[in-house]
Amino acid sequence: MQSHWKPTRAEIAAAHGNTVPDVIAHDLRVLFCGINPGLYSAAVRHHFARPGNRFWPTLHRAGFTERVLSPFEERELLSLGYGITNIVNRASATADQLTAQELVRGVPKLKKKLVLFRPRFVAFLGVTAYRTAFNRPQAVVGRQSDRLAKSAVWILPNPSGLNAHYQIDDLVAVFSELRIASEHSSRSGRDE
Repeated sequence: MQSHWKPTRAEIAAAHGNTVPDVIAHDLRVLFCGINPGLYSAAVRHHFARPGNRFWPTLHRAGFTERVLSPFEERELLSLGYGITNIVNRASATADQLTAQELVRGVPKLKKKLVLFRPRFVAFLGVTAYRTAFNRPQAVVGRQSDRLAKSAVWILPNPSGLNAHYQIDDLVAVFSELRIASEHSSRSGRDE
């Protein structure tokens, strides 16, 4: 069964530079924006697929999903009003293998997606990458005062298991704040 498929080491290594298709639709509540795909995700062509990545369990525990979805079920997010994209499309072993220039060059492409698809919120998964890409060295996790296209901007911690600064309960707390804001936005028709 495909949902249990695990790539070999050779398949993971061969995924360097590959891309993962966006999970995106018009008028989403939240478009989650990763930094770039990891090699494991690029090998299986699904977001946040590496075992140990805390994105899917965090989404569930923060109330975005009724159960923990598998990366192979990522398209189910669309019916819930959520999607996934990245600042940089090319896969690398770690995000620190990206140059600052690559992050900056990813911004115009991302803005075009936001103009076209009009999500209420765009949530960046990684404060350091956001600071670099948008030249906002003082940015912190949480709601930002500026907008990108017409989308409200939110910064979340990177859910990678390598991010030791945030344990799962900490991730759940900050993801929950975004979920509550996005639900309020849906009920009121605004993004307050």
